[in-house]
Amino acid sequence: MERKDLLVLATNLRRLRTALGLTQVEAAKASGLSRAAYRNLEAGKSEPRTSTLKNLAKALDVGVPDLLVQAVIPENVRFRSKKQLKLREHILSEAGRILADYSDLEEILGERHTFALKPIQSTPPKGQSRGEAAARKARKLLGLDDKEPVRDVCGLLEAAGVKVVALNIASDTFFGMSVSSAPLGPAVVVNTWERISVERWIFTAAHELGHILLHEFAYKKDRTNEDDREEREANEFASYFLVPSDSFAKEWKETYGAPFVERVLKLKRMFRVSYKTILYRLHEETGEALWPVFHKQYHLRYGRRLDNHREPYPMTEDAFKSGFPAAMRSEEPDYLSRSDFVADRRYRLVRKAIEEEKISLARGAEILGLPLRKMRELTKTWIDVWPKKKSK
Repeated sequence: MERKDLLVLATNLRRLRTALGLTQVEAAKASGLSRAAYRNLEAGKSEPRTSTLKNLAKALDVGVPDLLVQAVIPENVRFRSKKQLKLREHILSEAGRILADYSDLEEILGERHTFALKPIQSTPPKGQSRGEAAARKARKLLGLDDKEPVRDVCGLLEAAGVKVVALNIASDTFFGMSVSSAPLGPAVVVNTWERISVERWIFTAAHELGHILLHEFAYKKDRTNEDDREEREANEFASYFLVPSDSFAKEWKETYGAPFVERVLKLKRMFRVSYKTILYRLHEETGEALWPVFHKQYHLRYGRRLDNHREPYPMTEDAFKSGFPAAMRSEEPDYLSRSDFVADRRYRLVRKAIEEEKISLARGAEILGLPLRKMRELTKTWIDVWPKKKSK
């Protein structure tokens, strides 16, 4: 191995080990190596045997090629967090790899979509925030009327030229990130860890689209701290994008006679958002602080408190606006299922490329991050049940 290859291996070992939460001692033991031998590999000081590479790959739950390929890190990326995130390097690498493969598929099949939207810099109309005005404009450009819920946010964004990537990252501090432009973007990356609510997945996709449209100059991979103003604007964008004002007002009025909690939960299911998003929109429309009212009535109606916490004190308006979407599944009453958030364009492109013999089955497995055995199982489920046109 050349020196540069040893450094790539060292970087990948450190990144993958950290992602699994292993110490060097634990990684060494799982690979059948001494601590010193493993430490030298992670420092780029020694060259491994083929058998050692296989053992390392097995211990870190990846293929041998994953240890030797240099990571693709998106340049024009917006990835911020209120807390320092140890998984940052791994997340950027995983997202970069997937988006690079995604772009290759588009090129191979001649299916590169043009981005249907443009960054928004204009001053909003009087009485509207930047987030609300941008959401109204985006909905109009995407062909959504003022009363239409977003029933499939992944399909809507992918049809508009935005790549949607689902990553399963065991972290309650990372919800998503976005890439603003070509060659890897525009793209939104959503953490679909099972403990995060599906409502949060949907909201995150819309939130990151808000960043792409509102904050084009904030896309620098070395910036890590959140900007509260930008977060509030992206939250406002997502809430108005997913819950348009006219439809919200109409549906809310139609539930007039139902208990308050049931009204909130019905609209939450209808618009596929968190109950907190509905409460936020009610706050925006009425100026009323309904957060403690909902929690009290929910407790009285169902005999339990949300997330097993004590009754919350009223939140300040700024705190409410910057952090209102529910995060963990346990916090979301009557929650949605995984089938409500499906990013399937990449799978469709892989199937088409395999069937047209433009990529191998092994390459398809690599792009989708599946073992070859699982890829073979997937191909057996590929049936076309759409009825063919009858000949006259």
